[in-house]
Amino acid sequence: MTRFSPTLSLDSGKLATGLMLSLVALMGLMLFMPSVNAGVTGTEFQPLYDTLVGWMTGYMGRVIAVVFIIVGVIAGVGKSIMGFVMGIAAGVGMFLSPALVDNTVSATLPLIGL
Repeated sequence: MTRFSPTLSLDSGKLATGLMLSLVALMGLMLFMPSVNAGVTGTEFQPLYDTLVGWMTGYMGRVIAVVFIIVGVIAGVGKSIMGFVMGIAAGVGMFLSPALVDNTVSATLPLIGL
């Protein structure tokens, strides 16, 4: 019985040349792609979004962040500091999440497939 043993012989010069040509072709295609703006197409939910962002970054958001911290302090008394850390993390996360969502969703991306 003969045993199948595949062999692969690659010429490193040809492989490097092929990779470089592929990279140059990809870069050339990327230069001619139009850009699109994601997350700014519909305005149906804009008033709701503005209201929620106003609440989260305004005085209501600050009050909720302070309440998170106070609850964390109470939860951490006598047990561990983890409750306090979680309260701070929840407060900061709630206060900064609208900016994080805006920067993530409204990024400018190349339009693929035209």
